[in-house]
Amino acid sequence: MNFIHKQRGVTRRTVLVSCLGGLALTAFAEAPTAGEVVLREDLNPVFQERGFAGTFVLYEANTDRLVLVNAKRAEERFVPASTFKIPNSLIALETGAVKDVDEVIPYGGKPQLIKAWEKDMAMREALPASNVPVYQELARRIGLEQYRAWLERLDYGNREIGTVVDRFWLDGPLKISAVEQAKFVARLAQGKLDASAEAQAQVREILRLEENDGAVLYGKTGWDQKVGWWTGWVEREGKIFAFSLNMPMEKLADAPKRIEIGKALLAKLGVL
Repeated sequence: MNFIHKQRGVTRRTVLVSCLGGLALTAFAEAPTAGEVVLREDLNPVFQERGFAGTFVLYEANTDRLVLVNAKRAEERFVPASTFKIPNSLIALETGAVKDVDEVIPYGGKPQLIKAWEKDMAMREALPASNVPVYQELARRIGLEQYRAWLERLDYGNREIGTVVDRFWLDGPLKISAVEQAKFVARLAQGKLDASAEAQAQVREILRLEENDGAVLYGKTGWDQKVGWWTGWVEREGKIFAFSLNMPMEKLADAPKRIEIGKALLAKLGVL
């Protein structure tokens, strides 16, 4: 049974017995309450003013509190595209496909969609460059059997990889929601994934983007020519604020909007 309240532009839902796509909801209180879900449809204009209609999830790991902008889309699964480089880097380290984030991996020598990808790279460079052929080489080294085991172990998305080892995160069948993405990277940020502490630390290191006023920002973008992603977290005053944004995006020229919108929302939510 649900009671919807609107106060100061924030939609607040008190739930007695209900769920949102499998997420247990609890009563909203003025102070953060463990496990609560806060709907912020008042923040949709941050997308709309820039010509998009996406979703944004903020997961406060220390309180298990979810803030959702466009709640319906927040639980819809899409292919992760290059945000899969986050678990992919971890799996590559754990399976021995590479010894560390500085081992150089060949891209294969073929022409690529983006000229900058036509270069052998280590994961330290390939992850921020979003180098697809380098990570496809890692995928072939890892193999389908190990991916199945690791996606189950990491509880990542729908865990479906099909039969094509170097395309499943780009074309499907692997899919994940923004809520699942945020909770996944929160566990990585806290070192709570079912993986070695050393491998998790190396992945966190190569995801680090910037530090300003005591807030450290980590993140990874993704794009599959239909959906644009930005997933990561902010570490501030000992707290982890994990986030995930996705939105319809058909043009590469719109790529900067993902981070622009994400940062605007993080600022409005008092995280950046």
